[in-house]
Parts: sequence; structure tokens; C-alpha cells
Amino acid sequence: MGLVKRGKYWCMRFTYHGRQVRRSTGTADRRLAEAILGKVRAQIIEGRFFETLEERTRTFDELMERYLTEHAAKKSEPRHYHGYAKNLTTFFGGRTLAEITPKLIAEYKALRYAAGLKPASINRELASLKKAFNLAVREWEWCRENPVSKVSMERENNKRDRWLSVEEEAQLLQGCAPWLHQLVMFALHTGMRMGEILELTWRGVDFSRRTVMVVRSKNGERRTIPVNETVLSVLRQKSKVRSLRTDVVFCSHVFTSMESGHLRRAFRLALSKAHIDDFHFHDLRHTFATRLVQAGVDLYKVQRLLGHKSPIMTQRYAHHYPESLRDGVETLDRVGTLLVQSAGSSMARGM
Repeated sequence: MGLVKRGKYWCMRFTYHGRQVRRSTGTADRRLAEAILGKVRAQIIEGRFFETLEERTRTFDELMERYLTEHAAKKSEPRHYHGYAKNLTTFFGGRTLAEITPKLIAEYKALRYAAGLKPASINRELASLKKAFNLAVREWEWCRENPVSKVSMERENNKRDRWLSVEEEAQLLQGCAPWLHQLVMFALHTGMRMGEILELTWRGVDFSRRTVMVVRSKNGERRTIPVNETVLSVLRQKSKVRSLRTDVVFCSHVFTSMESGHLRRAFRLALSKAHIDDFHFHDLRHTFATRLVQAGVDLYKVQRLLGHKSPIMTQRYAHHYPESLRDGVETLDRVGTLLVQSAGSSMARGM
């Protein structure tokens, strides 16, 4: 039974019931690592080792590191998860998993509110924390329960219903640089998220089938999207200038992956030139969905095109086309007419 340095942390190595066990102490301090090892020895002697070892020796930093490596890396925009993890680690870092309690999480929520965050932003961070602990409980067996499950999520009331009018679209496109013009047109006619667009590769473009493939969506699933002639035209223009250095469709002028931050800055500048207020890049996706519904496309097709797992997410656009419900109420007119005709026939027979 002893200690060995693995990276920046000291790890314990010992045999338990004939099996070699290796566990990180979660600390780079040799004296603290020795103290943790001493506690483990006592737990083994008292028969309490597997009940308390993991959650009392595993640190929050280890939890976030493994969460980012094994879970967040598979998402379409892992950078967001790295941001959540950074904020969470700033507050919870240095503690063991056993020290992360519902009370402490409530303190974190209050701190984030004081920093000016909106409920939706706080919920995204709490969701990441909850997912990390779920993995630690169910798959990694680092702890016995999830403290986040005892903390309520915040009520969100910030759903946007903003889309571009035809006039605004013309103004926006006029203020876009050529590369941004192509990207905005692509977003308006596919409804794809920013991360999905920036990760699109030529391997996912099929000119013969007139489709593009989203390899990693927000839901972690692949989906194939049919595209119209406007999108095909953009893709044909992009295909004329390609490099062997990258397979990414929307790359930088030096053929490197485009940073989402750079795209957002360029988009904000174009909005400023067009004098368009209260509009985000993600609202291009809302514009795509709203225009489809306004044109009479049924919500199931819109759901499939957007990649929503549940129709509930797509229902928010239903009010944009009340005409789709008109045949329902007009049925009552036809029923009423039939009832009148039936009553008239009955009276005639009675006479």
C-alpha cells in the first residue's frame, strides 16, 4: 500500500480482496495524500472502504475533467461545456465529491444570480453539474447519490419569438461580407445551428441526393437534411475554392476551422450596419421554422427538419399559421348543415 505520482496528483496503490486497486487522491500535496491514504487504511480495516472511499477521495476537479473528456467531447459544441465546467470549478474546485451538498449548490445559484446571470444560463450550468454527477453515480461508481437532484431548477421565461422580416433580411445580407452572406443564406434555408454549420464537412454533402448530414447535433444524433436550390448554389460556390488542408465547408480564409466567436462578431457588425436590433444568430433558425409554418408546412415536417426530439419544442411555432386549424372549425359548419337538412327531412316525412 503506497503512493505514486500520476501527472499532477498522487495516486494510491494497494491490494483489496486480492485485487489491485488504483485511486487518485485528488491532490498534488504529498502530506495530504498520505493523510488520505491513512484514512483509506482505516476504512479497509473497519470494512467501510467501498462505502466511502470514492466520494471522500475523488475531487470535483477530477469529476469535471472526466466529464469533459467522456461526455462533453461528444457534443456538437463542446466549448460551451468547457465554459460551464470552468465556472463550476471556480466555485466547487478543491472539494471532494462528498463535500458537494444541496446547500452548497444553492449557494452557487445565489452567487450566479448576483453576477447577473439569467435563469436559463444558470440552468445550463446546473444541468452540466447534474449530468456529471449522474455519470459518477451510475457509471463510474464514484458516489452514491446525486446532490443536484435535490436542488430545483430555475423557472425560465426567456423564450424568444424573433425572426427576420423580408425587408430585414435584405438589409442584413447587404451588410454582410461575401463569406458571411453565404453562411447566413445557408442558415436561413436549412435551420441548422451555428455549431452544426461550422462542423459541416464535404463528406456530409451529397449533391446527387441534395442533402447535407449533421454528424453531431445538440441531441447527439445524426440527421440528414434535404436542401433546396438556394443552399445547393451556396455549396457549389464554396466547392470552387477548397483546400486539401481541411474538409470543413465553412472554414476561414486560410482554411482553418472557423471560430464561433469570430462568426458572432462579424454577425453583430452586419446587424449594426443593417440597423437591426434584438437579433441573434440563433434567430436565423427561428426564422427558418417560422417561415415554413407560415407557408403551411405541417409541424411534423418542421420538427424533423429542426431535429427536435419532441414535438413540444416545435409547438411554439404553431401560432404563426392559424389557417392550419381552420378546417377543424369549418367542420362544425358542415355538421350544422347536415343537422338542419336531417331535421327538414324528418319534418317532411311527418307531414
